[in-house]
Order: sequence, then C-alpha cells, then structure tokens
Amino acid sequence: MTTAIDFKKTADAYQGKRGEFRFVEVPDMRYLMLDGHGDPNTSEAFRGAVETLYPVAYKVKFASKQKLGRDYVVPPLEGLWWAEDMATFTSARDKSQWSWTLMLMVPSWVHPEMVDIAIEQVRAKDQALRLDDLRLELLSEGRCVQTLHVGSFEDEGPVLAHLHEVFIPEQGLSRVGKHHEIYLSDFRKVAPEKQRTLLRQPVAPRSATSASSAGSAR
Repeated sequence: MTTAIDFKKTADAYQGKRGEFRFVEVPDMRYLMLDGHGDPNTSEAFRGAVETLYPVAYKVKFASKQKLGRDYVVPPLEGLWWAEDMATFTSARDKSQWSWTLMLMVPSWVHPEMVDIAIEQVRAKDQALRLDDLRLELLSEGRCVQTLHVGSFEDEGPVLAHLHEVFIPEQGLSRVGKHHEIYLSDFRKVAPEKQRTLLRQPVAPRSATSASSAGSAR
C-alpha cells in the first residue's frame, strides 16, 4: 500500500508558529497557477481559479499514484498578493486594488506532460473552467520570513504591518517578491476565527536590494 506524502507535515516550508516570525529557506517549487485582480470575496475570476485548480490537481495526484507509484495529499491552496500600494493590505484593506495568483504545488517528480494530460481530461468534462489560463510555473523565493496567523483574513492587517514595517527593517532586510499566503485550512469549510494561514514574505539584505535598484535605474 502506497503511503500518501502530506507536504503540510513533512516540508519545512509549510511550518510556522503563531506569534513567531521565522526565517525559512524555501526551495524552488512548481505550481499550477492562475492570475486575477480584485476583491476575492466578489471576484468571478477568483472563484473560477479555485474551481479550476482543484480538479486538475486531483487528476495529477491520481496519475502520480497510478503511473509512478507515488501518492501524496494535494497540497494546500496558496496565493501571491500584491498592489501598487501595499498599504491596501495592512491598513486601508482596499481589496479592489489587490492582484493575485492562486496556486497549488505540484511535486518535483511529476512530469509536465502529466499536467497537460490532466488539463485535457478535466476539459473533456467541463469546458467552462479557466483551463486556457492555467500554467505550470517554477517559483523561486529563497530566504523568507513567515508566521502562522490564526483567525479571519480580516485580522491579518496588524500582523502584516508589523512584519513589513517593523520586523523586516529591524533585521536589516527589505521585502522582495510578493506577499505569499498558504491556506492550511480550507476557507470554504472552516469558520473564519479558526482559519490557519501561513503569511510569508521573501526578503534580501537591504544593501543588496538598494544596489540592485541603483544598477537598474534608467
């Protein structure tokens, strides 16, 4: 009997503690990705992304078990978030300004061809999904700071503000890349006050990011 790997339990990148900012070296990881913009509570694109990602991810999981003999639990939903003014995440919480990429991780041993086949299998059953927008892409984040947030998404603002405006600068670091959230709880089923979300921010030494910016100035 094949034992299913649960990355939430085995991968260091999925670990975090409430009230603790933790440094983690995140390896390069491949994801099924879909992009969008706007309030996730009302966006048709957001709902369509969730409805598209999961069927494909489960087809890939079953193919891995059947063809490769390697079973795993479909990893948690993740999201990259950004806006022209990141204060819309910490204070104003103006969700209409948010852009996002929703993602589900694909294990390194899965061949890209298996993903292509899974997409076509899902397309054969439901052509209304956002399959034409779906892509498999490598995400490189490297050194990150992350913490576990327990509670409603609406209560993330103060945690993110402290992370972005206090903790990271005090470490002589700057934010690079995009704000990353990992939904350890299924927000479609779990009450807001019990939701568990990893909040992650890639970082780099402040001097390095300043030098990089100076070198790219036009």
